[in-house]
Amino acid sequence: MRFQIPDTYRLIRKETLSDIGSEGYILEHIKSGARIMLIANSDDNKVFNIVFRTTPKDSCGEAHIIEHTVLCGSRKYPSKDPFVELVKGSMNTFLNAMTYPDKTMFPVASTNDTDFKNLMDVYLDAVFYPNIYKNENIFRQEGWSFQIEKPEDPIVYNGVVYNEMKGAYSSSDDVCDRLVMNSLFPDTTYGVDSGGMPEHIPELTYEQFLNFHRTYYHPSNSYIYLYGDMDFEERLKYLDEAYLSHFERISVSSEVMLQKPFSAPVHLSEVYPVGAEEPLERHTYLTRNTVIGQSTDSMLCVSMDVLEDVLLEAPGAPLKMALLDAGIGTDVYGSFDSSIRQPVFSVTAKNADEADSIRLEEIIASTLAAISEKGLNPKEIEASINSMEFRYREADYGGFPKGLIYSINVFDSWLYDEEKPFEYLRQRAVFKALRERIGTGYFEELIRKYLMDNPHTSYVSMKPERGLTQKVEEATEKKLAELKASLSGDQIEDLIRGTKELRRFQETPSTQEELEKIPILKRSDLGRSARPFSNIDESEDGIRLIRHDYQTNGIVYVTVLFDLAGIAQEDLPYLGILRNVLGEVDTEHYSYRELATEIGRRTGGVTPGVSLFTDPVDADLIKGAFGMQIATLPDEIDFALEITGEILLASKFSDRKRMREIIQKLRSRLSVQLTSSGHATAAQRCLSYFSPAGVFNDGIGGISLYHVVCDLEEHFDERYEELCRTLERLLGSILKNDRLLTSYTGSSTYTDQILAGLRKLSGQLEDEKSTGEPDDQNRPFRYLAGFETVKKNEGFRTPGKIQYVAEGGRFPADKATGALSVLKVIMNYDYLWQNLRVVGGAYGCGGSFTRSGTAVFYSYRDPHLRNTLRIYEGIPGYLETFDATERDMTKFVIGTISDFDTPLTPRIAGTRSMNAFISGLTYEQVQQERNEVLAAQPSDIRALAPLMREALLGGALCVIGSESKIDESRELFKSTETLS
Repeated sequence: MRFQIPDTYRLIRKETLSDIGSEGYILEHIKSGARIMLIANSDDNKVFNIVFRTTPKDSCGEAHIIEHTVLCGSRKYPSKDPFVELVKGSMNTFLNAMTYPDKTMFPVASTNDTDFKNLMDVYLDAVFYPNIYKNENIFRQEGWSFQIEKPEDPIVYNGVVYNEMKGAYSSSDDVCDRLVMNSLFPDTTYGVDSGGMPEHIPELTYEQFLNFHRTYYHPSNSYIYLYGDMDFEERLKYLDEAYLSHFERISVSSEVMLQKPFSAPVHLSEVYPVGAEEPLERHTYLTRNTVIGQSTDSMLCVSMDVLEDVLLEAPGAPLKMALLDAGIGTDVYGSFDSSIRQPVFSVTAKNADEADSIRLEEIIASTLAAISEKGLNPKEIEASINSMEFRYREADYGGFPKGLIYSINVFDSWLYDEEKPFEYLRQRAVFKALRERIGTGYFEELIRKYLMDNPHTSYVSMKPERGLTQKVEEATEKKLAELKASLSGDQIEDLIRGTKELRRFQETPSTQEELEKIPILKRSDLGRSARPFSNIDESEDGIRLIRHDYQTNGIVYVTVLFDLAGIAQEDLPYLGILRNVLGEVDTEHYSYRELATEIGRRTGGVTPGVSLFTDPVDADLIKGAFGMQIATLPDEIDFALEITGEILLASKFSDRKRMREIIQKLRSRLSVQLTSSGHATAAQRCLSYFSPAGVFNDGIGGISLYHVVCDLEEHFDERYEELCRTLERLLGSILKNDRLLTSYTGSSTYTDQILAGLRKLSGQLEDEKSTGEPDDQNRPFRYLAGFETVKKNEGFRTPGKIQYVAEGGRFPADKATGALSVLKVIMNYDYLWQNLRVVGGAYGCGGSFTRSGTAVFYSYRDPHLRNTLRIYEGIPGYLETFDATERDMTKFVIGTISDFDTPLTPRIAGTRSMNAFISGLTYEQVQQERNEVLAAQPSDIRALAPLMREALLGGALCVIGSESKIDESRELFKSTETLS
């Protein structure tokens, strides 16, 4: 790609980045000093990212609050929330902002040229010319403020970031991570929390907040990244003329200072909150943490990633097993974070005893000494390197543009050394060099140097304490009560006026003139045709194979599926357990450690999974499948299918010790997952009250699974034999020839080879004596039946300080239209956003609807409970009177189509096609929905009011929240329990 670099820039460096098929350029804007990285290639999913090195000196959260507030109006785009307007009305493939410990990022992506330019301009104007200097209410809304509405009311804190961080500090894992950073970096920016600690956020003044922006948000402190297929010369001229040329170069003191190495390890002991009913014994976190060189050394960092995997993550990893075998914790894991200047290698034992802290130190020391002396298993190192390289080459980041992930990765070196901007985009040579060092003692020497003989180490112990959350809340209430008592009547009236002024600001919409300054596309700019499916029947000799013809860059994706028809509701949690057991236990020909090693060495992964397929028009009709997902290169297709058969047909559950370890780990990970994604957990549980699909998903991965896993762990010795019998029974009933269907994404070149492998697998399966026919003769699999839905209306208490509130129900599916998809955008970024986030202070909110007749609304890190339910109750009334200008409706339509048209990776595209094939979703139905979205008018939204009224009339409610809020509202629930 050839282009002329304007003379307002200086070319610093140009390199061919063959790993990612790109040309890389580093430029400097001569006048302002801005640093520019260009990654030129043929990817039409273009990415822009402007990054500022932000190095806070306290935990008041100014970096985080600035990230939020600059997107609340600017010089050219003065409406109160341009970010939300863009989400509603752009074709973005990514739009967000992120605060890191030492940098703040503002990335956008789009495949539409005009849209991409619009997004860039809004973001650039936001960061350089925000309205935060004009209106203090922006800071008070997004950061923190005192709130009091009547003289007799107590004073409280509120603010989006304040509530977000209350949620973050409700996670014991997040609290532990913060303590680790405090322990290792007491003298640098990493020793404070850039996101803000709830107890310190209210210390931040408006002027300090503004000074942070004045200090860091200047082109001289910026790093600008452009990626993809675009007119770079035009974009560079635009950057110069519209923004950069308006600034003079200045000196910004933002360097990330190095922590002076410790002369000896340090020890830190703290507490974390647990619920009143949660146990204290064996619930301590014990961690060992070590600073490893600098992130600009990519060879060292990838090497340490390999060691973290081999020592702590891979099945049978020796350091993990040494701690587990010693009874130190029930879940041991590692982490290696190279996203900061001084990377950190951590070993964590969860659910340990505080008294085991010395033993943990001794066992880690002796195990590392033995490993460094004896040497690591070369095959396990090779497996780890191969797995990392496969993921790197595949560049499959799910729904995230790969150019976005590259833009995040480059800052692991570019932010700290301008001579090393492309270190993390040139990894193939690193993987090659590491393979050559297997068996040379290289990795063992790294263990000695960085993990054994390194005094820059900390040991952090974090033990549980009941009532800690209540104690903190009471201290906050006392502090605010004392403040109120110290104020005069006039001062209290000033606070009341301030609260009302903030509320007026929040409730006063932007003017039409302000809104129209934000550029949007026209409906005519949107593609009319829905994305097609690709389902090619390659079945042969009774082997059912559906191929999805997508370009996969030489990678083969195969999913072997078995129909779950006949599965009982009470067996669903055991399916969830089964997918966590298979591949983690011995088989007939491999130990579980050997199994993981061979899969890592020879494939990109062979992973068990459970899938759900919902009928597109009837929510009561669902299908399910249990299977194995394979990613591999063509040379290893035969092995991948053979090892799939080995896992499915020859796994052994007879190792009691190993099975206990898996159950303990599963409980630990579920506990974190369910509470950290509390909005998803609550919504899923709520759906289970009225939807068979909700019952299924909750059973295999939600609270129902968690209940069973907790019971198994607590009564493992009594339940072990029954568990084994249940898993064997499930496999025996599922693994039948008649139930087998395989999905393959890739070229027809390998179809015959895959069919041959499937014949071998099929030859090991029995036929089912009475399978019945598929319910739809044109589609595979049979409908699941017998799932009972019960409106339980539960409140789940946690030691957290915020809530996740979900409410939903059913509505007539025959009244559903494509307008439901538009309603999702309206709920997420208009009605719920305005009432729950802007006014209420919740960090997030949303609604989810299916054309088959289900609806659920949810809030995320929400300070309220009852008020949130009142907002939900107002949805039908809001819809009955809904009106919007053509411009506003166009924005909602664009936001909806943007979701439809998000670029898909080959793997996801194949999964989408297979899901449609099994569920019975046709292209005609997808096209009809798109047509209805493109034509949507306010009257179509008003027509949804009766549907939402009916859904909410059922009153299905699930809340995950603080003990005090749940107990205060106990009458709302049929039952309450502690989620621990």
